[in-house]
Amino acid sequence: MTSTIIWTIVIITALGLLLALALYLVAQRFKVVEDPRIEEVEKVMPGANCGGCGFAGCHAFAEAAVKAPNLDNNFCPVGGNEVMKKVAAILGYEVKEKAPMVAVVRCNGTCENRPRIYEYDGARSCKTKVGVAPDTLCRFGCLGCGDCEAACQFGAIKVDPVLGIATVDETKCTACGACVKACPRGLIELRNKGPRGMRMFVACRNLTKGAEAKEACDASCIGCGICYKTCQHGAIQFLNNVAYIDYTKCKLCRECEAMCPRGAIHGVNFPKPLDKAAVKARVLERQKKAREAEAAAKAAEASAAKPVEKKED
Repeated sequence: MTSTIIWTIVIITALGLLLALALYLVAQRFKVVEDPRIEEVEKVMPGANCGGCGFAGCHAFAEAAVKAPNLDNNFCPVGGNEVMKKVAAILGYEVKEKAPMVAVVRCNGTCENRPRIYEYDGARSCKTKVGVAPDTLCRFGCLGCGDCEAACQFGAIKVDPVLGIATVDETKCTACGACVKACPRGLIELRNKGPRGMRMFVACRNLTKGAEAKEACDASCIGCGICYKTCQHGAIQFLNNVAYIDYTKCKLCRECEAMCPRGAIHGVNFPKPLDKAAVKARVLERQKKAREAEAAAKAAEASAAKPVEKKED
């Protein structure tokens, strides 16, 4: 009996050692050696794991950065240029500085501008609410249930209980893009923060035409084209009946803001309040002179084209 127990122990021990050896050999054969620079890069990352860089988290970003031939297509919006300089130093790459971005809510459909036609009493979720009949006449505005607020890890966006729409605290915004992905109506956009934080944007995405958009909200863009005709820099275009400002072309002159009859264009962080009357007068005078010059040019062209009558001897 004793010998049976001893042999059982010996066999089990030997089998265990053989299996351990086999596992060790297999592990050595198929082990993946991770580039030590991945860990170094990950250490300088902010650790938010927000996905704003386009990867699943900071570790995935570090792996991609190490494997990439350069950092042109890799950028951490949370860490910004300072973190990217550290990453570039570790990898021996050069990095181009990027202008800081900030989230912008393209809706000014406050409770005052866009009255409710009924009280929504369903689940407090924008993704749920977007599937039911709208509680205002606007089918494109902020739903106010706070999916963007829940998605933000930095407390940078909240639904104002008085206004009824999402607002951004730019001092906390890291431009990670989580709120952009969370909004089912595509109202949130990442835009260039602008020099000293100054920027222009159209706070509306109502795609319906003038009369319907006007009825839906007191601050809606009605596609009248006044801003387009006013802008001298080609920064304003119309997409599906609504104006859009291209921040790469905008010169921050604020003329479009002054001329907009609906107050749909917003200027942010300018040191002085906008003198709409003065700006309007300047724009109208310029347009008047342009019309006069055009009329004079046409008259001169017509005069030059008119045949000269020959006098008889």
